Amino acid sequence: MWPFSVADIGSRLAATSVTLRRCLRLGVTMAKSKFEYVRDFEADDTCLPHCWVVVRLDGRNFHRFAEKHSFAKPNDSRALQLMTKCAQTVMEELEDIVLAYGQSDEYSFVFRRKSNWFKRRASKFMTLVASQFASSYVFYWRDYFADQPLLYPPGFDGRVVLYPSNQTLKDYLSWRQADCHINNLYNTVFWALIQQSGLTPVQAQDRLKGTLAGDKNEILFSQFHINYNDEPPMYRKGTVLLWQKVDEVRTQEVRLPAEMEGERMTVTRTRSRPVPLYCDLIGDAFWKEHPDLLSGEN
Repeated sequence: MWPFSVADIGSRLAATSVTLRRCLRLGVTMAKSKFEYVRDFEADDTCLPHCWVVVRLDGRNFHRFAEKHSFAKPNDSRALQLMTKCAQTVMEELEDIVLAYGQSDEYSFVFRRKSNWFKRRASKFMTLVASQFASSYVFYWRDYFADQPLLYPPGFDGRVVLYPSNQTLKDYLSWRQADCHINNLYNTVFWALIQQSGLTPVQAQDRLKGTLAGDKNEILFSQFHINYNDEPPMYRKGTVLLWQKVDEVRTQEVRLPAEMEGERMTVTRTRSRPVPLYCDLIGDAFWKEHPDLLSGEN
């Protein structure tokens, strides 16, 4: 038999509510243990306001990882597409990201300038991006490397950098794309010398020592009949991920109330998805085409 009547329960709840309100008005701290002082040792890592927050991930010891998993040289399209898939997953989970740029074993994620995501704590930005990316790499591995088992899990280190103006953000992205061009041009010539001319890695390195971009282009064209400008843009420029409206078509069963069996119909829905582009970030054309990216309300 329940010891209280309905009226007694109601009066007890009302009294509890009044007590709680009094405690809140008086600033009384409730249910606080003597151990909570340890929270004072947590560093304040709040990102400065009105700055672009960029999280950049880099593969840890990916030269060894690529060798162990037989990545194609100088570029493995499967590996690059897997990286982009992971970046898309991060963007879909953390919608405050307005832009991402990736090349080789790295990806940069640009958060809204006014983002207040997790109170702008740098540790939250970095750890959640890194963990989501790394887990996605393992999760989607078999979609891109069906014949190559994953021998061990990859690792990614991350950093958070703040850029105070639109120009510094543009310069950062230009720097990463210029790095993509420099490294890819070198690797394209380096591996051509090894795979097609039979040079050893040391010999190929000596052959390229002191050469400029024009020299490397000349080697590619004169010795291997390769026009570097004809190489896939994904290799030369990296991958830009932008939110764009995409029509998704799917077939689903539609059932009317008076019908026992539904009818299969094709339904088209428009959704925003992070879409890969292979374009130039260094010039002004990209930013003129997407002026909303640098606006305060993106």
